[in-house]
Amino acid sequence: MNILEANNVSKAYAAHKALDDVSISIPKQSIFGLLGPNGAGKTTLIRIINQIIMSDGGEILINGEKLHPKHVNVIGYLPEERGLYKKMKVGEQLMYLAQLKGLSSGEARSRIKNWLDKMSLTEWAGKKVEDLSKGMAQKIQFIATVMHEPDLLILDEPFSGFDPVNANLIKDEIFELREKGATVIFSTHRMESVEQLCDDIAMINHSKKILDGTKKDIKKSYKSNKYQVDYKGQLTGLSPEFSIVETSVIEDDFSQAIIQVQNGQNPNQLLSELINKTEVHGFTEVIPSINDIFITIVEEAQS
Repeated sequence: MNILEANNVSKAYAAHKALDDVSISIPKQSIFGLLGPNGAGKTTLIRIINQIIMSDGGEILINGEKLHPKHVNVIGYLPEERGLYKKMKVGEQLMYLAQLKGLSSGEARSRIKNWLDKMSLTEWAGKKVEDLSKGMAQKIQFIATVMHEPDLLILDEPFSGFDPVNANLIKDEIFELREKGATVIFSTHRMESVEQLCDDIAMINHSKKILDGTKKDIKKSYKSNKYQVDYKGQLTGLSPEFSIVETSVIEDDFSQAIIQVQNGQNPNQLLSELINKTEVHGFTEVIPSINDIFITIVEEAQS
């Protein structure tokens, strides 16, 4: 079942079309990557889901219900532009934001303590936000986003400003939240994070959805029948069905080649030929990364 469905959503600002008939479906308890270059329309869609702005056409469904003000409490939103009150103390600010989301003071106090402990920020509860480092403030904003335990989390560039250690901490928390039942919409330009985190993805470019599906199926559809071969010695005289795209020296006599296999041929045939011509030490199919696919699609759209 889908937790969120956007059906034919459109939005325009004067002559600029920010979203053009965009439809996406987000399965429950998944991590969904919302991708696209700057200005593609991702933030507009996120703001419509959060009821910050209204769409011009189409509809948003949450758990099968048309989007309604009550759905604010089942959503946690971490915007790219962070917004904490710099003069407030950390604990007071988290209490204020928790109560805005409907938590009682007792429940809020308990959850705040647990999250501050998790994030190694307990000693900062009485400090003003302006005294925090950027990374600490980011963690406080993340706590504010998740502590009411929303069904749907919308994270816009959640790793911005984090060092690798804290980025991994947040990744672990995202996985744990999903295991507990949350669904995550993850908007980012960092494709390595998409590779690590996302189950499903959709790509928006120039206000239109141009790609969506499971990460596995999308990568499979962009395979180009190329194989990476690690070998020792020489590699020449392959049949016309197999063409060497590029080669590089790994070390000493060890080299690596990318070989294109023509349609109608299979990897077993290539491997059989390689074994008769060189000393094979590694043989793997070249699977395009999400970053490779992203670049290919955006460049095709610009050409």
